[in-house]
Amino acid sequence: MCGRFSIDSWLAKMVRDEMECEYSPQENMDLRPTNEVTVLIHQQAGYQPLLTRWGIQPGWATHMIINAQSETAAQKKTFRDAMANHRCLVPCSGWYEWRDEGNPRKQKYLFAHEEQRPLYMAGIWFPADEPKLVLLTAEADDQCLPYHHRMPLLVGRAQANEWLSGQAPRASVPLAITPC
Repeated sequence: MCGRFSIDSWLAKMVRDEMECEYSPQENMDLRPTNEVTVLIHQQAGYQPLLTRWGIQPGWATHMIINAQSETAAQKKTFRDAMANHRCLVPCSGWYEWRDEGNPRKQKYLFAHEEQRPLYMAGIWFPADEPKLVLLTAEADDQCLPYHHRMPLLVGRAQANEWLSGQAPRASVPLAITPC
């Protein structure tokens, strides 16, 4: 789940207006693990952008970790400190899932807000010279379940402060699902 997402050209202005902060990400319609991602963190002065790189690879891991299950991340040693102290919002214009529909190649689908508004995915970041990002996932809702059993943990604009201060609100967002 959520191995790719998009940052469209219209996203920056809408996020700046909604969150009342600086936000100028690089447009990328196919953002992948190891790419740079501009996230939002909350500090004394309000929301602040932070440039991160998507994915961590702890010394014990044989592969890069890009997602963590929101239901258990606070209990896992790898994610515990970041869940407690380094939460972030990952603004995006949509994410992609692929579904096997019996063709030679899986069908790619874009999941985006049906009113073309920003989506805010829950994330945790890991401090370093180059901060690292892991996205949080949740069980898929009824709309997403036919495509994948997991989906990003979406945080509504109204719940942003709750998420960043340690609670785990989940937003119900009207999605448009479009074949690519």
